[in-house]
Amino acid sequence: MSWFGLSLPVIQQVPAKTTDWERQAGGAEILAIARAAERLGYRYVTCSDHVLVAASYASSMGATWYEPAATLGFVAGATQAIELLTHVLVLPYRHPLVTAKTYATLDRLSGGRVILGVGSGHAKPEFRTLGAPYERRGRYTDEAIEAVRAAWQNEVASYSGELVKFRDVVVAPRPSRPGGPPIWIGGNSGAALARAARLGDGWIPWQLSREEFAQAVATASALRGEAGRSGRFEWIAPLSVGPAAAAPALRDEIGQWIKAGATGFHVGVQAESLPRYLERVEWFRTAVVNDL
Repeated sequence: MSWFGLSLPVIQQVPAKTTDWERQAGGAEILAIARAAERLGYRYVTCSDHVLVAASYASSMGATWYEPAATLGFVAGATQAIELLTHVLVLPYRHPLVTAKTYATLDRLSGGRVILGVGSGHAKPEFRTLGAPYERRGRYTDEAIEAVRAAWQNEVASYSGELVKFRDVVVAPRPSRPGGPPIWIGGNSGAALARAARLGDGWIPWQLSREEFAQAVATASALRGEAGRSGRFEWIAPLSVGPAAAAPALRDEIGQWIKAGATGFHVGVQAESLPRYLERVEWFRTAVVNDL
């Protein structure tokens, strides 16, 4: 049985996509959406990650990007069961021990509801301003994943990589789940897909075709086998629910993604107002998902 997670609106405001109601919304609206998603059985809600936006980029990518730990912590305190996904946290922006500490704390306080979605990032001016290693961001991301896991899995942790090193440290509170939250890898590149196969518990790409998705599933499955990795792995397909999308067409689309290998769906709902958004979120669950 496939599951469905909900991409929170409001928390990232890209000018070409953001509606007027999102620009005017805040905490009350975010909580109304998260509570509705929980009541309706969505698996998770999300928050993305940009520490800053270069002024030269603001007209295209927008300036408003909510901070993920603060936003998901805010949501956690007003909900009981829905999971909390960073989609995605840019690992090179922070030392891995900061990431491990932040999300172990959130996992502990939320009762084990964190999913750490991670990526290597792309905005070069953001890297430069933060002093982060843009040219070596892929290598840093790989080491950061391993280092975060080391901190979560060991009471006294050490890690020795090329770019990340620490020895005999304690990161507490411990995550609620042994070994820590699952780590899903974002990104569509071959490097991101290989990273997901080698180091991740799931892959959550951006927009791509079903044919590209199916090929990626086959490629990464082979890489997982070569690495001796087995067990559950999440293949998350993107699904856009437009203002006029019809139930039969969406059910057919979901079926095609499942045939391509999807185990779950990252759902983006579009609507012209908050009341209409909430109606569409409920309609998708009752008229589309419940009839699959």
